[in-house]
Amino acid sequence: MKRLVFVNLLFLFMLLLQNPAASQDAAEEPVPQVPTPGMVTMLDLGAHKCIPCKMMAPVIQELQKEYQGRASVIFIDVWQNREEGAKYNLRAIPTQIFYDKTGKEVSRHVGYMDKNSIVAIFDKLGVPKTKASDNAQ
Repeated sequence: MKRLVFVNLLFLFMLLLQNPAASQDAAEEPVPQVPTPGMVTMLDLGAHKCIPCKMMAPVIQELQKEYQGRASVIFIDVWQNREEGAKYNLRAIPTQIFYDKTGKEVSRHVGYMDKNSIVAIFDKLGVPKTKASDNAQ
């Protein structure tokens, strides 16, 4: 019985590793430098096909637009870029890692994270809510 369970688990693991689409997509999507030098950085590690990660996608896109030039918001698909999971000691996806301006990791969260929670961390790290040019108007 134990052998059968082991064989089934091994088969599933091998199946996950043999995803030909993932290796093709990885070449199309370069992995950015993390953290972004001199900027507060939020790294979201997930996968385009993971359900909670799909829920995070619109939040990430909004934050990328709203914080452009003030904070770096990066998404890396760890199913397409498998080496990245080990690089960040990933245990589950999605995982968000926050870095201060010096590049030091200051916070880590596992699971879906709503926009307000992310903005609260940006506030703690001193990221202005609006661009300086917006305040001058």
